[in-house]
Amino acid sequence: MTHQTRIAGLSVALRPSGALWAEDARTLVVADLHFEKGSAFAARGQMLPPYDTAETLRRLKVEVEATGARTVVFLGDSLHDRKAEGRLSDADQASIGDLAKGRDLIWIVGNHDKDGPSRLPGDVIPEIVLGGLAFRHEPRVGADHGWAAGHLHPCARVRGKGGTVRRRCFVTDGERIVLPAFGAYTGSLNVKDQAFDGLFAHPPIAVVLGVSRAHPIAWSKLAGD
Repeated sequence: MTHQTRIAGLSVALRPSGALWAEDARTLVVADLHFEKGSAFAARGQMLPPYDTAETLRRLKVEVEATGARTVVFLGDSLHDRKAEGRLSDADQASIGDLAKGRDLIWIVGNHDKDGPSRLPGDVIPEIVLGGLAFRHEPRVGADHGWAAGHLHPCARVRGKGGTVRRRCFVTDGERIVLPAFGAYTGSLNVKDQAFDGLFAHPPIAVVLGVSRAHPIAWSKLAGD
């Protein structure tokens, strides 16, 4: 079950996968895929299973088919590093090509992929605006308009009667929103970390990702690490 809300006047659904769906614009937004993080670690001697890109693309295909998206926006750091595009397997490149059939792919540049992909289908741009919401990679302190960003890989540690659980999450105050990382091998940062200080004009909430539901959780119920 998605969490329906409005961000800077734009109606969106926050999906349990970590994707944001703007139905009126038929646009699906995902952040921080970090394609080929596994192969980057392997090159440094840390032998992770080399399936992260394929798994991330599998999950993305599920979201595209579930929503019928006409546009997919990648909110930066889609590639783990500048050489990641060259390490993509033929099968993964073909999967990305399939995603582009009948829809637009928009690659927002991030700090890991400042030039964006050069051979994959789609357009590479610094940000895109839908309604009153600017979609970019990095959050901006003190911005005078609504934005949606990634970069911080937010997660929430939620207090409960049986202890605490730690889950990826969206964090939003209704004007601004930080999306969770969508990539299979991405880490996460607690929303109580000082990196989130000053980003929101109003008290935010966390929308925590469950198996089949996105759960809105009050800030007071969240714990630091």
